[in-house]
Formats: sequence, structure tokens, C-alpha cells
Amino acid sequence: MSARRQRGRRPPRPEHSPLDDWVPKTHLGRLVKEGHLNSLEEILLGNHNIRESEIVDMLFPELRQEVVDVTLVQRQSDSGQQKSFRITVVVGNGEGVIGIGMGKAAEFVPAIRAAEARAKMNISMFRRGCGSWECRCHDPHSIPFQVMGTSGSVTVTLKPAPKGTGLVTADVAKTVLRIAGLNDVWSITKGRSRSSSNFAKATVEALMETYRMLPPQDWQSSGVDLP
Repeated sequence: MSARRQRGRRPPRPEHSPLDDWVPKTHLGRLVKEGHLNSLEEILLGNHNIRESEIVDMLFPELRQEVVDVTLVQRQSDSGQQKSFRITVVVGNGEGVIGIGMGKAAEFVPAIRAAEARAKMNISMFRRGCGSWECRCHDPHSIPFQVMGTSGSVTVTLKPAPKGTGLVTADVAKTVLRIAGLNDVWSITKGRSRSSSNFAKATVEALMETYRMLPPQDWQSSGVDLP
């Protein structure tokens, strides 16, 4: 089995888990729980839509999460002002899996849970690598090539950087890139980057662009015939 097929494969779970009592409501959920689909890559290649957060919990029991934006929303109604929290959460495993979601609720904790569940259902894969001509160490500390993502008025361009450069970007993008497991990245941001939720979404969208194109360094591991 190639290294490309091993990414996103389900790790072993403990003997007793709350997911043992989970009853899937979708066909994809039943396939994952019965062991017919064991990796996120198989789900993406099959064009399946993840509609249950427990599917991701089965595949990645040690998924990390980070809150990147908290906004207090006020709405005027007949009974007075209604306040609610709008929270943006990023999830990832530091090894090529990333997702982002937004949740809204009248209380803080339910809003976080809603955002986490939505982030898991929006999860996708991206490629790590060393695309910097100054480095070329073949370690997955950066991204394989330049990518760009857009959300609202914010446009984020990520460029591979050599080892030791660090994450040259704002705090919101740094949080996303750390969850993604990247250590050295240059970035250029345009638009209203003070909107933290759009900034984070644009960064995640840029990372997902690395999975939509196969770089030459991965041709041999994927079985593509070299010229």
C-alpha cells in the first residue's frame, strides 16, 4: 500500500468507547461503523457527504480543536434584545486533515459544540511538503506549492518557506496553520482581514487547494507514470 493511501486511515480505538452506542442515521455512517470505509480519503474519493460528526470521531479519535473567533450577536425582537454567541472552530490532526465550522447558540458551550460538529462535517484533506527552493529537505514542515483561498472580502495566499522561517502571518492564520501541523509558511493577506471568521475560512480554503492538484514529487508514490 502506498503512502498516499495510508493517510487518513482509522487508528485503533479503545475497547470501550461512547461511539459503541452510536446509531448511524446515514448510509455513510453505517459504512464507517461497520468498517467498510476506513479512511477519509476513501470517503472523499467516493464523493460522500459527511452529515454526522460521529463519522469523523470514528476515523480520528484524537482530533484537536481550536476556537478562532467569538462574536456576541444581538438581535432586536418584540420581547427585547436577544443575545447569542457566534463561534468559529477549526479542527485538525496535524497530519493533513483540516476542517472549519461556525456555530450559533444562546449560550457559550452549546455554540462551541455546534461549531465543532459543523467543522467535523466540513473536514477535508490537504498536502504537506517542502516546496521552497531554498530548502528542499523533503520533510513535511510546509506546503508543497503556493496556494490561494478566498472567503468574503478576504484573500489569503500561502507560500512554502524554508525550515526555521516560522509562520509569517497574523494570529488567526497562525492558529489554523498550527492545527494543520505546519511550521514554516509565508502568507499575503488582502481584504478585510479583521473579520476573523472569513480570515480563518480563507486560510483553510487555501490549504484545501493543495489537495486538488498532485505535485510532481508525489507522482511516483501515487502510481503515475513519470515521463
